[in-house]
Amino acid sequence: MTQSNRTTLLQALGAFAAALLLIAPSALAATPAPGYGQFAGCPSPEENSTIEACVNSEVTGGNFKMGNKNVPITNPFTLSGGGTPTGEFVYNSKGGLSPAKQKVPGGIIGLTGLTWLVEFFGSEGLTLYAQTELAGKPNPLFDPAVLPIKVHLIHPVLGSKCYVGSNTNPIVLNLTTGTTSPPPPNQPITGKEPTPFFDGATGIFHLNDGVYVDNSFAAPGANGCTLTLFGFLPISINGLVNTQSGLPSPAGTNETKQNFNIELTGQDTVYP
Repeated sequence: MTQSNRTTLLQALGAFAAALLLIAPSALAATPAPGYGQFAGCPSPEENSTIEACVNSEVTGGNFKMGNKNVPITNPFTLSGGGTPTGEFVYNSKGGLSPAKQKVPGGIIGLTGLTWLVEFFGSEGLTLYAQTELAGKPNPLFDPAVLPIKVHLIHPVLGSKCYVGSNTNPIVLNLTTGTTSPPPPNQPITGKEPTPFFDGATGIFHLNDGVYVDNSFAAPGANGCTLTLFGFLPISINGLVNTQSGLPSPAGTNETKQNFNIELTGQDTVYP
């Protein structure tokens, strides 16, 4: 990757790494200092003494389209952890990707085509949620930011293990603030670099109002979706979900845009 392709995030992380080499280690605590709770997912020095910067990335809006389902991102979620000298992104039990359920337009009937479900759940009980979960090791420290995910489809009808993507077959997002080069029929789309701001009072470097984009990823078919009604044995409806959702969908037919803010600070600031 050339220097021109690196984002402001990578430049900020490098600046932090250089500055922190000049700071001697201090007494360390396992709980973030007051006002730095958003960095709790960053390992303390007791957990990992090689961390050079703590990172908290929040997605505040946007959309996620795969197949023929386009889900607006209305509930913010975060990816938190820390960066090591080798560029690896690591996190503790409080870090990683936070859970956030997003409403899927069309609900459970739109996903399955089973219109008779309204007789059992009523219109209020037909809401379907999608929740993004990690399905591998993410790395938001470079451009593109790599995010391997699986999407959990949540409704009582589907059982508890209905997913698109898996740990062995993830949806791999390569999120960029630049311009994509997708296979057809998708056309290139362009993100937006965030605006940098350093808060000297808190020691937090902010990257605000950026936009990540990716429209080159593929999405596999659904797995683990089972019809669980009437007390009968669960019946697989993976095929039904795939037909209604246009899955699997090849690269060049999917898209995500994600509005984001990022905060970075030194490990010794979070754990003084």
